Amino acid sequence: MINILLCDDHAVVRMGLKMLLNNHEDMQVVGEASEGNEGIQQALELKPDVVVMDLSMPHGKDGMSATSELKKLKPEIQILILTMHDDEEYLFRAIQAGASGCILKSAPHDELLAAIRSVASGNAYLHPSATKRLMEEYIGSVKQGNTDTFNLLSAREKEVLTLIAKGFSNKEIAEQLVISVKTVETHKGNLMEKLQMKTRPELVAYALKKGLLGYGI
Repeated sequence: MINILLCDDHAVVRMGLKMLLNNHEDMQVVGEASEGNEGIQQALELKPDVVVMDLSMPHGKDGMSATSELKKLKPEIQILILTMHDDEEYLFRAIQAGASGCILKSAPHDELLAAIRSVASGNAYLHPSATKRLMEEYIGSVKQGNTDTFNLLSAREKEVLTLIAKGFSNKEIAEQLVISVKTVETHKGNLMEKLQMKTRPELVAYALKKGLLGYGI
C-alpha cells in the first residue's frame, strides 16, 4: 500500500485527487495540507511514502521551498511535484530541491498513477514533454561539440550512475556489479563530487540527458 499525502492549496483539487487515488487498491491518501509548512508538519507526523506537492501555493510556504526542507528532514519520503508549469526551469529547480518526479496538472489520470507508483518504488519520473526536451537538449549539445565532466567519469562510475538512475539500491548495485556496498558508496560519492550534484534525482536527470536510460525514465 502506498501512503500518500496531498499538498495543494485548492480544496477541490485535493478532493478530486483523494477520490481518484483511494479508488485504487494499492493507494491511500493519509493526509492533506493546504500549504508548504502544513505539508511538512503532516509529513513528519504521518510519514507517507509519497507527497504529491503542488508547486504554486501563494499562501504560506510554496512547494519548492517545502520540498527542499522536507527532503532535508526526511530524505526517505518521495516527493512528486504537481505543476501547471511546463517549463524546463521549474523542472530543474524541482529536481535540485530534491523532488523524485514532476508531473503536469493537465496529465491524464493514468499518468499520475504511474508517476506515483514510480517514485514510491524509488525511481524518478518526468512527464513525457520534459523527457523529450531533456533529450533534445542533450542531442543539441552533442551536435555542437560541447564537452563536460561526463568524460571524467570512469567506466565503472558510468555503470553505477546508470544503475542509480534506474532506481536500484546500493545493495542491488553491489550484487549486480559483484562489488561491495562500500565500494558502490565510494563510486556514488565520486560521482556527486565530479558532477557537482547533491541528490539522487539530479543524477537521474543527468543520466537521462546523457542517454544512459534510453528514451524515458
